[in-house]
Amino acid sequence: MALRKSRKDRILLGVCGGIAECFQTSSTLVRLVFFFGGGIFFWIYLYLSYKLPEDEYL
Repeated sequence: MALRKSRKDRILLGVCGGIAECFQTSSTLVRLVFFFGGGIFFWIYLYLSYKLPEDEYL
C-alpha cells in the first residue's frame, strides 16, 4: 500500500491516518508521536499534508 492521506481515518488532514494505514498500526499511536514529537514533526506534518495525494476510495 502506498503512502496517502486517509479519507476515512482523519481528524485534520488525514496524514496520520494515512501513515497508520500504510504501516498497519494504530492511528492514535501515530498522532501521539506527532503531538509529543516536538517542532520537527509539525513541519513534517505540514510537508506531508501538501505532498501526499488523497486516498481515492472511501
